[in-house]
Amino acid sequence: EEIPRPVRDTGNILKQGYLEKRSRDPGFFGSEWQRRWCVLSRGNFFYFANEKSKHPKGTFSIERYSARLASHLRKDSRKNCCFQLLCPGKRSYEFTAPSAAEAQDWVEQIQFLLKARYPGFPADLSSLTIPCEEEEEREEREELHSDLESSDSMNNSHNPEEFPNPEGEGEDIYEVLPGELPN
Repeated sequence: EEIPRPVRDTGNILKQGYLEKRSRDPGFFGSEWQRRWCVLSRGNFFYFANEKSKHPKGTFSIERYSARLASHLRKDSRKNCCFQLLCPGKRSYEFTAPSAAEAQDWVEQIQFLLKARYPGFPADLSSLTIPCEEEEEREEREELHSDLESSDSMNNSHNPEEFPNPEGEGEDIYEVLPGELPN
């Protein structure tokens, strides 16, 4: 696979951004964590000195790797921003993202890519999208709405009490427990 250019070639790039990568051998004066421009492509993970670099400092195939959050990697305030890539018998890679949410997003993107590469998924990942929570909730509401419409058209004597309100409007969501008075 051709090495993607970090900024210019976005066709093969699934995710990119600055991460701190843990060095295997920080050396006597070197830092344990080094800021790197990281690029996740369809099968490889690249890391560059910065986003303008043309040649990666390192690259590895993510095949058979797993990604997970790893707060044990740091003891400071950025511990919830850490994740690692692991593969039995291969080198592990450890990273710190700018935020906990960004670390979670890197892990989810990598896991999605790994799942998509197993049999039964299309080889062309451009047809796949990663739904965000809002899209999933909207799709669930649309499904429920279409289900209600289809059962309404099948049953002409529609009773409004028969089906739950999909939006939850007008319903009291709190239960009054024995011994408590409602507000």
